[in-house]
Amino acid sequence: MMAVRTGSRVMPALFFEPMLCETAERPPEGPEWRYELKLDGYRAIGFKTEGQAQLWSRNGKDFVRRFPEVAKAIASLRQDTAIDGEIVALDADGRPSFALLQGSGTAATSVVFYVFDLLMLRGKDLRLSALEERRERLRKIVDSLPEIIRYSETFSAPAATFVQVVRENGLEGIVAKRARSTYRSGRSGDWIKWRANRGQELVIGGYVPASNTFDSLLVGYYEGRDLKYAGRIRAGLVAESRRALLSHFAGLSIERCPFSNLPERTKGRWGEGLTAEDMRKCRWLAPHLVADIEFLEWTPELRLRHPRFVSLRTDKDPSEVVRE
Repeated sequence: MMAVRTGSRVMPALFFEPMLCETAERPPEGPEWRYELKLDGYRAIGFKTEGQAQLWSRNGKDFVRRFPEVAKAIASLRQDTAIDGEIVALDADGRPSFALLQGSGTAATSVVFYVFDLLMLRGKDLRLSALEERRERLRKIVDSLPEIIRYSETFSAPAATFVQVVRENGLEGIVAKRARSTYRSGRSGDWIKWRANRGQELVIGGYVPASNTFDSLLVGYYEGRDLKYAGRIRAGLVAESRRALLSHFAGLSIERCPFSNLPERTKGRWGEGLTAEDMRKCRWLAPHLVADIEFLEWTPELRLRHPRFVSLRTDKDPSEVVRE
């Protein structure tokens, strides 16, 4: 397949760069907004062309071999049709579990593809059509597809009510979309995401070693071309996740600290600072890995307060990680 270059990345020529959400402290309210559950999985675009199924991650990685059953179901689409959604692993209670999605293949886990948008139908580009029109066509298409592909429902409840339901059921959050919005690649205020637990993806730039494993992760975000240190993560790092992370560290070691705002003069009010003395204990990594981190809040010094490691996100491009 031909490829095209986007910035520093090489994308397949038939890849649809996805529309992304902006982040908000609360879901927006009003009659123009439609609400969906925020699903904790891998964003993916399925496309059938020339009689073959294609499945791409949000940054253009081929997902066909990783999720063969999803790809097989996409082959049931009409020719030259593209759908957008989230690949999710469901636990025994039917709840999305990103840990299961990372640790298991489709043979061991109930993996489904929740779709929420229709980008192309039989060769006709629908991205300039209104969201409601695209979704109306999508629902009819999903009804005829294998069960592994499911329609991501919208909810008409008031935002405050939906927030309460999400919190009570331990779900990740809400995505709000303008009913008349077109589909535009990149981030847009027409799509808004709200997380029940504050958190975001951050880039791993180093770690603090401990005997044959490591004590904590050092993470940050990009501000222009500069990687800014945001905090040290220890909570949430169980033995299994430490072993998995160590395997990803291989070959990424570098001599120089990748964070542009280190060292710090003091440890700060909450003890989150990293001084020159502290840095002597650190090991640095090329910033190629992205982790999903939850935390209580950002401090006035733009450090994470009470952060906790959730998972490694191999589907995220480190260069796109900014402070949300």
